Amino acid sequence: MNQLSRRVPLVDGVAKVTGALRFTADLNVEDLLHGALVLSTHPHARVARVDTTAALAVEGVHEVFWHGNTPAHFYNSSIWFSGQKALADEQMFPQIVRHVGDRVAAVVADTEEIARHAARLIEVDYVDLPAIFDPEIALGHAGLPLREDDTPTFLNPVAGEAFVCGDPEAGFAAADLIVETRVTTPRSHHCAVETHACIARPEPDGRILILSPCQSVFAVQAVVCQALSLIPEKIRVQKTPIGGSFGGKAEPILDPLCAFFALKLGRPVIVRYDRHETFAATRTRSSVTGRMRIGLSSDGRILARETETLVDIGAYCTGGNYLPGSMLQRLMRLYEVPAERYSGRAVYTNTVPAGAFRGYGSPQIHTIAEISLDIAARRMGMDPVALRQRNLVGPGAIEPWQGLDLGNARGRECLSRGAEAFGWLERRQRGVGRGRWRRGVGLAAATHINGCYPGFHEETTASLRLLPDGRAELVCALHDLGCGADTTLAQIAAETLGLKASDIVIVPADTDTCPYDLGTRASRMTYICGEAIRRAGVALATSIRAAAGLELNRPADDLHLEAGNVRRRDDAGIALTDLAARLDSRGIELPAATESYRAQANPGSYAAHFAEVEVDRLTGRVRVTDYLAAHDVGRAINPMLVEGQIHGGIQIGIGYGLYEDVAIDRATGRMRGDSFSRYTLANAPEMPPIRVLLVEEGEPTGPFGAKAVGEIATIPVAAAVVNAVNNALGTELTELPLSPERVLAAIG
Repeated sequence: MNQLSRRVPLVDGVAKVTGALRFTADLNVEDLLHGALVLSTHPHARVARVDTTAALAVEGVHEVFWHGNTPAHFYNSSIWFSGQKALADEQMFPQIVRHVGDRVAAVVADTEEIARHAARLIEVDYVDLPAIFDPEIALGHAGLPLREDDTPTFLNPVAGEAFVCGDPEAGFAAADLIVETRVTTPRSHHCAVETHACIARPEPDGRILILSPCQSVFAVQAVVCQALSLIPEKIRVQKTPIGGSFGGKAEPILDPLCAFFALKLGRPVIVRYDRHETFAATRTRSSVTGRMRIGLSSDGRILARETETLVDIGAYCTGGNYLPGSMLQRLMRLYEVPAERYSGRAVYTNTVPAGAFRGYGSPQIHTIAEISLDIAARRMGMDPVALRQRNLVGPGAIEPWQGLDLGNARGRECLSRGAEAFGWLERRQRGVGRGRWRRGVGLAAATHINGCYPGFHEETTASLRLLPDGRAELVCALHDLGCGADTTLAQIAAETLGLKASDIVIVPADTDTCPYDLGTRASRMTYICGEAIRRAGVALATSIRAAAGLELNRPADDLHLEAGNVRRRDDAGIALTDLAARLDSRGIELPAATESYRAQANPGSYAAHFAEVEVDRLTGRVRVTDYLAAHDVGRAINPMLVEGQIHGGIQIGIGYGLYEDVAIDRATGRMRGDSFSRYTLANAPEMPPIRVLLVEEGEPTGPFGAKAVGEIATIPVAAAVVNAVNNALGTELTELPLSPERVLAAIG
């Protein structure tokens, strides 16, 4: 059917645009109760009194929950399997709140309006405690993060990572130029259209069913079980459609609460955050302060590099303890650097917790590295493209930290083809102009991973079976976040079976029906899940040909699947519907296949982005006027969806570089950017014309040669934009986002 490299529309596209698709808050659940939360107004305080009298007196209120009548078990909302060891420091309703927006109490009532009204009647007395908002100051609040009994101390650093390879001191001693920089990246918010929501429902068998717009049903199950001290068999989780995530729904935030409320009240319960609550009480991207020292030879070779990162993970650990190591992993995959020294630390502050966000550490570390490299290029008078070409890794390179083969790494092709298509040399020679308006061009390179290998066992199981109507059913723990992953994976299955993507019936992820899977994280869906599905499709096709061979009295090897038929070489054959009917009439089970795939590699995806900007020297405003993104994707299963991913990644990255910051007030701990009226995004008027150039050289270990694009699409954007601004102004701006005030201050 040639389903590969085709611009196939979303398999759920019609349902979305017609409103037939139901998101969590749209579900019609009988006897449903509604929850509303009371959030802390203090950044660090002991909750001394919670007076629920007035709230309980409101007609329609069923219960008020707070730390006095809920489990006090510590848990970590970022674990992804039951029994996983992680720093557990969260509680459903902590007696000591640790950020403005922390959970204090919840009202469950007949309607959301009643619940929110009653929540406003709850009186809370706080005893303030010292609060820390600055990660540098947080380092002084030092000690072990856990006591001997495994209770958290909230001392710093929470985690750290250190690595040395080669001889950095010798490299710096031999360098002709040493450049030192300090780059800071902001806290940004996911801004998904769908706010956070969850439904939990008691089942007749005594279990709790959770309906969750999540990135892993098994992660939800694990977190809820840890929070409530239950065994996994007591919790069933079904994925509901997701109205955007970008990592914001990777961690179960409302699920433990809903499950407990449903368990105690014996009724289904929904909790749905409004926009302010989603800003103040969920997760953000972590802010990072990076210091980088680069030693270069006169011909542009990087001889040594030293990097320090300080990661502000906010009030709770979540997955922040992995960030220093994640940043190191990404840093080591882009350039051939003979001598490296890296030190990364993650610290608590009394601010909203940080969590997973598209790229998970990559945007921060690549922004630091690519701005620093551009400053080095300017100081040594070398073209930024030429400097990167001299140092980029090539196919078969081995990264020094984990010793992994980076696969068919085509970053150099991205850079050269992208520079030519963008007209890099011509634009650079054109100059920046004079007067009020200045134009500049910038670029940045990036890399990212394909799955979690060699960490926690990176494995996926997929099952495919022929249906009576000639279609195929796919059972695999898939979690499409709205980006079209289901469509891409359906194309992979359809290609093996001679069907169309729309002929693949995808069963929603469910802990009862799907084998365990990590879920949507670490850019693994196409590369890992896609390969499992490809193998299952090949196995099912073999079974179908064998069954059809008996019907047609032909060897199975003489048959092939095409357009919903099993065909002989002379084009005669049998339709899959007829084959299914014949088998069913004789009581023969329809063909099915299950295949598990365990990763053996983790190649790199690569990109080079080019930006042109216009800077108003009078107001400090920056406008991105042109953009080109060149991406090494191995093979684009669906070029339309790949381009869509890249377009969306650029929008996030432009916001990251120029506008987005939740802006924690360093005096009060309050979030100033806590709504769309106060948080600036790159909206349609701010978006430039975008061109996408796909480098498709194939990845031998990927399904049909494909590898990831979802996260890397946003990683180089901010650095490319900042580098363009610095080119336009002759500045060395390194503090993001580049607000007009910061631009004007740099101009002087």
